[in-house]
Amino acid sequence: MNGTILVGTAGQGILRSVDDGATWHRLGLKEAIEFDGTVRALAVDPADPSRVLAGADVGICLSTDGGAHFQRMASPADGQTVWALAFSPTDPKLVLAGTGAPSRARMYLSRDGGLSWELLNVELPEFCAGVHRPRILTIAFHPQRAGEAWFGVEEGGAWRTRDAGDSWERIDTPGRGINNGDIHAIAVLPATADAPAKHIVVTVNSVCESTDDAESFRSHASKDRFDGLYYTRTVQPLDADGRTLLLAIGDGTPGSRTRIYRSEDRGQTWAQTLLNTAPNSTVWAFGMHASDRGLLFAGTKYGHLLRSTNGGRSWFKEWRDFSEITSVAWTPFVAPVHAHPQSIN
Repeated sequence: MNGTILVGTAGQGILRSVDDGATWHRLGLKEAIEFDGTVRALAVDPADPSRVLAGADVGICLSTDGGAHFQRMASPADGQTVWALAFSPTDPKLVLAGTGAPSRARMYLSRDGGLSWELLNVELPEFCAGVHRPRILTIAFHPQRAGEAWFGVEEGGAWRTRDAGDSWERIDTPGRGINNGDIHAIAVLPATADAPAKHIVVTVNSVCESTDDAESFRSHASKDRFDGLYYTRTVQPLDADGRTLLLAIGDGTPGSRTRIYRSEDRGQTWAQTLLNTAPNSTVWAFGMHASDRGLLFAGTKYGHLLRSTNGGRSWFKEWRDFSEITSVAWTPFVAPVHAHPQSIN
């Protein structure tokens, strides 16, 4: 494999490997992201694999060399903890970022690929019952409609814009079918010749699906579909038409038992994948790149990094353990090695 693996952590900043996971290095000294800092989000520019955005505890940071170096981009999010980042697949100049605990949950927009940012006018609660301070865990763009994007808040609901962030509507309103305002993940599947567009909203304990443009949702309790596991963490589309999906679920946070499920029919049915080593906690994040949809990574709350080379059907644990893994990315761009890398081997 040629490319760079990037692992965002709570406690070791970003760790990266440019030799297929044989060796790992933290960011060097004098970087915008501290080598013992927290990085909760990673996003690779779909138009340029050398550009990587990182959501850190110092704000929004940008790398133009595949994650070897990062600089903080001056923005209203400076000093805030950024939990979620996403590029628009139809217009990579359009990027959304979301902050959260211990910072105030807020949304930010860039119209130039992450170089400059503006605070969006969407009001979110400062406190909530379950996690004290809300955090924006997920951002998803519609793969076909340039102006449509979503974000989800733990805890604070599912929100949609149809005008590229100028205005927002909360979707998890009473009667619409989303059973819980504790939103962990959102995926938007494109319309195909034989299926309408599909919106998937993952709450803490269910998977909610809509095929009528989010007018109504069917909520499926996770414990009934996934062998008694309830803590539904994240969902990842694998192919361009949205037919194949992965879903990570566990028995709690951090959890002691976790599984990854795979669907080949847009989430109608799910099959358990093979985990060759039992993970030590709930799978927290997936990482992939469109250039190789068979190569996938998954990270757990307590630092196991899993790899699949067959589209998520089976997984092997990497030799290196990490601190809490919050995000994973892979880019086909091979990042240069620091002159004085902070090795953890």
